Amino acid sequence: MIFEFLGGLGIFLFGIKFMGDGLQKSAGDKLRDILDRFTTNPFMGVLAGIIVTVLIQSSSGTTVITVGLVSAGFMTLRQAIGVIMGANIGTTVTAFIIGIDIGEYALPIIALGSILIFFFKNNKTTSIGQIIFGFGALFYGLELMSGGMKPLRSLEAFHELTVNMSSNPILGVVIGTVFTVIVQSSSATIGILQGLYAENLINIDAALPVLFGDNIGTTITAVLASIGASVAARRAAATHVLFNLIGTAIFMVLLVPFTKIIISLQGSLNLNEEMTIAFAHGIFNTTNTIIQFPFIAVLALIVTKLIPGDDSLIDYKSNHLDPNFIKQSPSIALGQAKEEVLRMGQFAIKGLEETSSFVHSKQTKHADTAYQLESAINNLDRKITDYLVLLATSPLSTNDSEEHTTLMDTVRDIERIGDHFENIVELVEYQNSNKVKITDSAMKDLEEMFALTISTVQEALQSLDHKDLDAARHVVEKENQIDKMERTLRKQHILRLNEGKCSGSAGIVFVDIISNLERIGDHAVNIAEAVLGVRHS
Repeated sequence: MIFEFLGGLGIFLFGIKFMGDGLQKSAGDKLRDILDRFTTNPFMGVLAGIIVTVLIQSSSGTTVITVGLVSAGFMTLRQAIGVIMGANIGTTVTAFIIGIDIGEYALPIIALGSILIFFFKNNKTTSIGQIIFGFGALFYGLELMSGGMKPLRSLEAFHELTVNMSSNPILGVVIGTVFTVIVQSSSATIGILQGLYAENLINIDAALPVLFGDNIGTTITAVLASIGASVAARRAAATHVLFNLIGTAIFMVLLVPFTKIIISLQGSLNLNEEMTIAFAHGIFNTTNTIIQFPFIAVLALIVTKLIPGDDSLIDYKSNHLDPNFIKQSPSIALGQAKEEVLRMGQFAIKGLEETSSFVHSKQTKHADTAYQLESAINNLDRKITDYLVLLATSPLSTNDSEEHTTLMDTVRDIERIGDHFENIVELVEYQNSNKVKITDSAMKDLEEMFALTISTVQEALQSLDHKDLDAARHVVEKENQIDKMERTLRKQHILRLNEGKCSGSAGIVFVDIISNLERIGDHAVNIAEAVLGVRHS
């Protein structure tokens, strides 16, 4: 009984995961973009949350992506609350799929999915095969779990438990919560609940509180994802917990009328047992969203009080790019673009400092911040470039036209600086995971080269900000120093290698880091030369 149940649960979870992966691939992996672009207000956030959760078949997955976007500063807390509400509605689709009684066709569905996966090389067909295979595995897992649960009918202890849950709904909520925390999938625990109800192992009075508990338990994934993340990310995760706790409290108060409504629906629509639970799940989450949606600002205020601190270290959204200035005053628009480019440059400096800290301390918090800054730089790169392309259609004076070209070039150089410090972070992660030891003298050399490179980038941006020709010329001199240092450090590395003081793998990491720093110096000098009026082909 235990083996059949656990094996069925494993196949069910694999089916959901596999189906979600296939849906994600066939959707072109644009889920992050959907959440980033279509969450301009909480209502759009709810819709985006529903769509993404239907595509990946996991409200936890959607919430984790949302926590990541909030952590990186791409989404406000209010937008995130809308997405989380939508995710809770989207996850009910799985229960409705389970409600369609096609378990006896599960094996032929798996066979069809396998044929599409193994005999077709087209990526789109393989993704469809993955969806079909996952769909079949989901139902096959349910059939096995159902078979494993049948003997529970004869267990006196289980019978007593269900009687207790009927008379004490809070016990049902606790059981649902704990089980979902263990499995980390509300879809799985609701699938099990549907099976128990279908086998008459649990009555509707006991099933509904368990259903509410399942929704509380599913928040654990987002809570785990927010550990060590930004204050805003922890608030987003706390909102997910609060939303489901409030919903459960409301429905526990209204449990008797809600139970009557579900029984009435089951009779009037002639629903099977699985579909009855699916409707209860759908009504619970949709009604909960409708009730709490007007109070998004209140929810945001509560979690802000519960988790104090600054929302985000940096505001990663563009602050100065107002499209109205492009037509009204192209010169002001150009000034706005310059301010945003300088902000982007500050992110690059901060990213370099975090990368340097990661190289020396190996603390992952520095790597995480560097990755977030690199994402922010990429985001600003797109926004500023689009703004400048739009600005190019307006009439510009000769000076403004030159400034426009300089800014276009500078944006590209700053974006490349972000790519290079990301490369260094990845090299250090490789060093950590493979236990590669870099000598103390080599680490001291890296420290010196990092300090010189960071100060060079800072001076390049200063020369751009103030049109400071002296600072720009100084950047060119410092870049020559970086080039010389790189050549010297390469020679010193070869000496250490010949003397057996460092390993070959350590040498690869060291040489690649100084090479990336040298390239960052090149991009800094590009910015300075643009200020000096030197154009690159």
